[in-house]
Amino acid sequence: MSKVDVKFRINDLKNFRLPCGLFSSWCNSGVISLLRPLLLDVVPTIQQTAALALGRLAYFNNDLAEAVVKEGILPQLVCSLSEQNRFYKKAAAFVLRAVGKHSPQLAQAVVECGALEALVICLEDFDPGVKEGAAWALGYIAQHNSELSQAVVDAGAVPLLVLCIQEPEIALKRIAASTLSDISKHSPELAQTVVDAGAIAYLAQMILNPDAKLKCQVLSALSQIAKHSVDLAELVVEAEIFPVVLTCLKDSDEYVKKNGATLIREIAKHSPELSQFIVNAGGVAAVIDCIGSCKGSVRLPGIMMLGYVAAHSENLSMAVIVSKGIPPLCACLLEEHEDHIKAAAAWALGQIGRHTPEHAHAVAITNVLATLLSMYMDIRSSEDLQLKTKRALKNILQKCTYLPALEPLLHDAPPNILKHIVGQFSKVLPHDSKARRLFVTTGGLKKVQEIKAEPGSLLQEYINTINNCYPEEIVRYYSPGYSEMLLERVENYQPVL
Repeated sequence: MSKVDVKFRINDLKNFRLPCGLFSSWCNSGVISLLRPLLLDVVPTIQQTAALALGRLAYFNNDLAEAVVKEGILPQLVCSLSEQNRFYKKAAAFVLRAVGKHSPQLAQAVVECGALEALVICLEDFDPGVKEGAAWALGYIAQHNSELSQAVVDAGAVPLLVLCIQEPEIALKRIAASTLSDISKHSPELAQTVVDAGAIAYLAQMILNPDAKLKCQVLSALSQIAKHSVDLAELVVEAEIFPVVLTCLKDSDEYVKKNGATLIREIAKHSPELSQFIVNAGGVAAVIDCIGSCKGSVRLPGIMMLGYVAAHSENLSMAVIVSKGIPPLCACLLEEHEDHIKAAAAWALGQIGRHTPEHAHAVAITNVLATLLSMYMDIRSSEDLQLKTKRALKNILQKCTYLPALEPLLHDAPPNILKHIVGQFSKVLPHDSKARRLFVTTGGLKKVQEIKAEPGSLLQEYINTINNCYPEEIVRYYSPGYSEMLLERVENYQPVL
């Protein structure tokens, strides 16, 4: 392939998206080694277009990115970042981003060639496009792990990224916010570095920005900061994001909804005080409305937020109940197809119902216990869904005294669930005569007699307690084999003539 051919191929690549097979054939034909000298061409346009071609090739897949590294192209690009014009800088930053995005190993190769310092300098460039390209590359490096993220911090990127989110260009704001999010997500220490640079105040101001993509990145960055600790979550709350953030839950963009709910979830999970603050701000009602108005994965953070709030205390769980949070969670169990969403809904219901009989009653009257049991016993359910439904059932059953919801489960529940159900009957029946009568007429007592429990087991003790609530002849009447015994007595009876 001649140099002229390469130039024509570069122009093709600049203007079109080429098929996968052609990219691979270019790599196999050694085009990357041919592109390298073009980076030093006397014609600036050739230099820039060669860099763009390398970036697109490297962006395509891991093997092509590794080929760019092996050809020793990265040091050449880094050296040129401080010398070339803005068009070349943007193309060079694109190559660094394209290589660094694939894996921690390739991102480390970008770091080792001295790219971070050059990219940080580009964050101070006059041209917004150069800043955007540099911020994007830094974000792709920082996203992989805490070590790479720390390297970006050590290079001095964070204060300049905070300045970038204050620039008027929306695209630059988006990328800078995204990069701050990628830096913050790995550890409390990295998140604290972003906080110390004053990022929270500027991010909070942009929650109401009309640009949906920017709002998504801003909400994500605040979530990544808030998730690590109570102190960081409180700093986010102190930026007066409530009740402003609740408007995001009604946004027409589903990603804004999801990220808004995620931010509220990350704050709520830390402490009862933060959850109570969210309740007082109307956050629980807003999240419940959001769950009811959307489908799929958008629901997930809201579902988990309700579970976190309910888990903290009886009062907070009652706040979820009073806000009518149980029906939407039940709907998620029935409507959603993904097991991880169903598992989250089951977990949340378990957190609501585990506190007192009143809480358990609020869950049980929706008839969701049968649904939970069915999912637990369904062999098609994932292991996680089976685990979550089992725990939810256990949490609710141990507090539930609403017998009409429990009795249908007697007929289908496996032994490990059955003992909790029978245990609740053994607690209620001795003190409720109406319930004892109803338990007989609905067939509950008969079903209990059919249960085969190990002698001396906890289940057998529960059964004995129930049986002691009734006259001996009633218990015998409903015991298995009693009718055959009566028939045998009839056969053996000799009438008096």
